[in-house]
Amino acid sequence: MKLNMAEEEDYMSDSFINVQQDIRPGLPMLRQIREARRKEEKQQEANLKNRQKSLKEEEQERRDIGLKNALGCENKGFALLQKMGYKSGQALGKSGGGIVEPIPLNVKTGKSGIGHEALLKRKAEEKLENYRRKIHVKTQAEEKAAEQFRLRLKHKQDEVKLEGDLRRSQRACQQLDTQKNIQVPREAWYWLGLEEETEEEEEEEKEHDEDEYKSEDLSVLEKLQILTGYLREEHLYCIWCGTAYEDKEDLSSNCPGPTSADHD
Repeated sequence: MKLNMAEEEDYMSDSFINVQQDIRPGLPMLRQIREARRKEEKQQEANLKNRQKSLKEEEQERRDIGLKNALGCENKGFALLQKMGYKSGQALGKSGGGIVEPIPLNVKTGKSGIGHEALLKRKAEEKLENYRRKIHVKTQAEEKAAEQFRLRLKHKQDEVKLEGDLRRSQRACQQLDTQKNIQVPREAWYWLGLEEETEEEEEEEKEHDEDEYKSEDLSVLEKLQILTGYLREEHLYCIWCGTAYEDKEDLSSNCPGPTSADHD
């Protein structure tokens, strides 16, 4: 028993009297801030509970309650209808063809005049229609520009192909003419590169026959048609087939035609 009492501390000892308090810096300030926040939150809750409704809100509530409830016998208008034979839920009119429910009440809260909302709606629709029209016009312009670009690209590709076919025909003509010991082509542009060499000589000539045409007056397609016709007639050669035929009968029988489209 004495041992247990010795182990227990005396409540009058220094360990109970000299208690060390928590004096960390900033701790009292944090407690004050938390306490102020709690008071502020409580005050806000009390204000929300005790907040008085505005006159506008009270009128809205009374109006909603009045519209939800049907008219009673205390209403003079309803009492007059009952005297005239009207019963609750019955349609109006002598023959009962009138309305059953009353016309809904649309409260106007804004300050704008009558018809202003319809005007705003019409303006909004016109603005939307103008925007759609602009988008449609822009889309059409873009499609047209894209189509024109495709046409120009195709035309350019066709020109490049025609120029390549003409050069190929000129090389074939020069080779076949040479094999027949033809030293001078029928036209300077029949042979590849020869037309450029004879340009200076042609410039020096001042007199030309009226029926004679110049090579620069012809398009690439016209030159190609003339030259392929010469090759078929003179050498029985088709540039599209890449073959020299034995005679005209062989050419007409085995060659599809004189143009590139005939060989597609």
